[in-house]
Amino acid sequence: MQQYHDTEWGKPVHDTQKLFELLSLETYQAGLSWQTVLNKRAAFDEDFYEYQIDRVAAMTTEDLDRLLQDDRIIRHRQKLAATINNARVIRDWPADSTYADWLWAFVGGQPIRQAWADVSQIPATNDLAKSVSKAMKQRGFKFVGPTTIYSYLQGAGLINDHLKTCDWA
Repeated sequence: MQQYHDTEWGKPVHDTQKLFELLSLETYQAGLSWQTVLNKRAAFDEDFYEYQIDRVAAMTTEDLDRLLQDDRIIRHRQKLAATINNARVIRDWPADSTYADWLWAFVGGQPIRQAWADVSQIPATNDLAKSVSKAMKQRGFKFVGPTTIYSYLQGAGLINDHLKTCDWA
């Protein structure tokens, strides 16, 4: 967990493929601990072709059935199907923009710094996450509720929730 915090969590991500990976990981985490997801990350990377959007978008029902037999990952049909669906949404993104640009436009292209003094102050969601969640659902994304999206925005660095005392703030 410390390694993830120090090297990835909250660092601004502008690469669409990396944003897709983070969205997928947040989807798997829903209802589980983040440690569980991190422990299974290597297997997810393998099963989802390092989150290459075109390859994941091309996955079939047979691929999904195969994934459900892999005990190295979180075998939740809706979460796994959401990963494939969400890859298709990103793959089919309108040519006049990118998914990354669209997402970052919600924060004006700059991370929002919250500057919390204590971890107990960090909310589970906020109005921004609710707006992004709603917009994502309208575009066809699955498994993107406001709590999942708040975590996603944190992890991808759109919302900086490092504590004031954190070296990475």
